[in-house]
Amino acid sequence: GQITTRYGIHLSGDIDQSGDAFASFPNGIAAVIGPDAIPQAGLLQIVAFVGFLELAVMKDSANGAEPGEFPGDFRNGALDFGWDTFDEETKLSKRGIELNNGRAAMMGILGLMVHEKLGEIDMGVELPIIGTLA
Repeated sequence: GQITTRYGIHLSGDIDQSGDAFASFPNGIAAVIGPDAIPQAGLLQIVAFVGFLELAVMKDSANGAEPGEFPGDFRNGALDFGWDTFDEETKLSKRGIELNNGRAAMMGILGLMVHEKLGEIDMGVELPIIGTLA
């Protein structure tokens, strides 16, 4: 969402009943805090939806679901994509790859947040894909 919205791609239509378009809200952290931020009721809806997913859908075996093969196994019997056909070495390799992809994603979003804050202290940063963060 960070790169996509900064590139100017927003959902079409209105975000609420009063006619505010998705594109009318700022990008980055300004969409959450600040004078033009998403209304508090909208943020509460997002938090409630994420809470519902955490408590009812994405259950790990520690939360009372059927025990998975490993901690973080959120398949819940619904998604498989052939996981059971892999040998143990391939499973360990794929889990390691997934952990590293998650770490890389966290570092990437941290970098974008730092660049966004640098723009606030007049240290405009020109990024090759999304332009100047200001």
